Amino acid sequence: MDELFDKMKALIADKLEIDADKITLDSSFRQDLGADSLDTYELVYAIEEELGVSVPDDKANEFETVRDAYDFIKAAKSK
Repeated sequence: MDELFDKMKALIADKLEIDADKITLDSSFRQDLGADSLDTYELVYAIEEELGVSVPDDKANEFETVRDAYDFIKAAKSK
């Protein structure tokens, strides 16, 4: 798709210990990828560190799908 998605996919696969091929923009973090609240927190932290984007806690809690996180990060990086 694009470089941002590829980076996110690699981070998600690493943190959740899953195959990157299972990750799509429409994947639900909890239902499809098996993430729990701690996984989600660690993932947001990794995204902040790797991609240089600050994600407020209240916003991170709204990330249901990979697309939710992707759209937020893409918008934040374009500012």
